[in-house]
Amino acid sequence: RTRDVLMLFDTMKNEGVCEPDHVTCLLAVQACANLGALEFGEKVHSYIEERGYGGAVNLSNSLIAMYSRCGCLDKAYDVFKGIREKNVVSWSSMISGLAMNGYGRDAILAFEEMQRVGIAPDEQTFTGVLTACSHCGLVDVGVEFLDRMSKEFGIVPNIHHYGCMVDLLGRAGLLDQAYRVIMSMAVKPDATIWRTLLGACRIHGHVTLGENVIEHLIELKAQNAGDYVLLLNIYSSAGKWEKVTELRKFMKEKGIQTTPGCSTLELKGVVHEFIVDDTSHPRKREIYDKLDEINKQLKIAGYVAEITSELHDLGTEEKVHALSYHSEKLALAFGVLATPPGTTIRVTKNLRICIDCHNFAKFLSGVYNREVIIRDRTRFHHFRDGRCSCNDYW
Repeated sequence: RTRDVLMLFDTMKNEGVCEPDHVTCLLAVQACANLGALEFGEKVHSYIEERGYGGAVNLSNSLIAMYSRCGCLDKAYDVFKGIREKNVVSWSSMISGLAMNGYGRDAILAFEEMQRVGIAPDEQTFTGVLTACSHCGLVDVGVEFLDRMSKEFGIVPNIHHYGCMVDLLGRAGLLDQAYRVIMSMAVKPDATIWRTLLGACRIHGHVTLGENVIEHLIELKAQNAGDYVLLLNIYSSAGKWEKVTELRKFMKEKGIQTTPGCSTLELKGVVHEFIVDDTSHPRKREIYDKLDEINKQLKIAGYVAEITSELHDLGTEEKVHALSYHSEKLALAFGVLATPPGTTIRVTKNLRICIDCHNFAKFLSGVYNREVIIRDRTRFHHFRDGRCSCNDYW
């Protein structure tokens, strides 16, 4: 109920009966980071400065994370520079911010600078560095950092570090190597790391390994609807429609229900929610007209719908139509409609973004000269000039 956090913060601040203190502000900043609510986050930041809470290092560290997750690296860096006594969390937050925004090599340079000034890295620092390698496809560098962790810094890799490596190797297409990393880990693999590999199987269409991963999740009693959706995606991409039918029947028999995709966008302090084929928004007609216009412009620029993202056995035209009104596209159309030209559009998605919506956002950023930031359940996508921060290792 993250949106209620923001409402409650506003109520406290405006009524004046019980004013927010620095702990309240910390929680509000974290809520803004989760929602990608930049405007509200800036309001909280102003309140922090007005009340003289700016000297609290933990607040500054949270502001770095919030601005980074909203794609405002310049503001994150301003906060970072303003911290007099930077600690390991400050450096780790800045490194992670650079990493998630696609500045992998800059994140590694920041890691080296951190060492030069005498701040010893911790586990979280290496999570940020390995994430940087994953986002930019720096396989050899990532392997080197994982090795340096224990040999040079005496830090034993944990499940998060191994997860970053599996993500890095999997996205680079080295699925067998990623599987070997999981099987050789000193700690027991958890559901998250198996899902990371399953996501890579989805990207590269590796059917056999995907089925193997599902078996591991079943053994852990940790499988959920999203896992089966990924497997459905793998089957449909490979054209194995009999398998799709069997799996859908199994899900129905077991009562496995999928979570509806939902995308949110903040505008003037108000968070707007969209679901697929949404008709609940008061400006729905304008939004759908704008989306139709955008589709025409993107097609002229070369955008072609990625029909493998549609999981039903339909004809090409039906698949294109079914993909046209995903929640991300409706949110992006509203962003183009409701904000001045050149304004950055920030969308938060509760599930993984599909390949088609990823390509759609990439083309939109170039054609409409917009920065587009989409944060889904597993990854941060920052689109500029027809390119993505993840360099398509996604």
